[in-house]
Amino acid sequence: MSGYRLVVVALILIRLAVLLLSAVAVAIAAIPILVLVDLLGGSTGYGLCPSGLEACDNPYSTAAELAVLLTVALAASVFGIRMLMRLARRLQNDSYQATL
Repeated sequence: MSGYRLVVVALILIRLAVLLLSAVAVAIAAIPILVLVDLLGGSTGYGLCPSGLEACDNPYSTAAELAVLLTVALAASVFGIRMLMRLARRLQNDSYQATL
């Protein structure tokens, strides 16, 4: 009975980690929209253009660097979600077979 409880606790912790990674993925996906809204409002775009959009002298590579960084971070979070769900499925299958 103790092993079954351990599996249940592990599954709950895995699902909480998946929830956290899902929230991180949504936040990463929302960053470009937030930067654009901030720039359109006349602000600095959260530091992307320190002197505002009209006098933005950043090179063109700054946006590309941000896009690559966000893409890699989003891919890493989706990979983490996938691996955690695979682990949860394996734990559920193993605990089900042990109870038969």
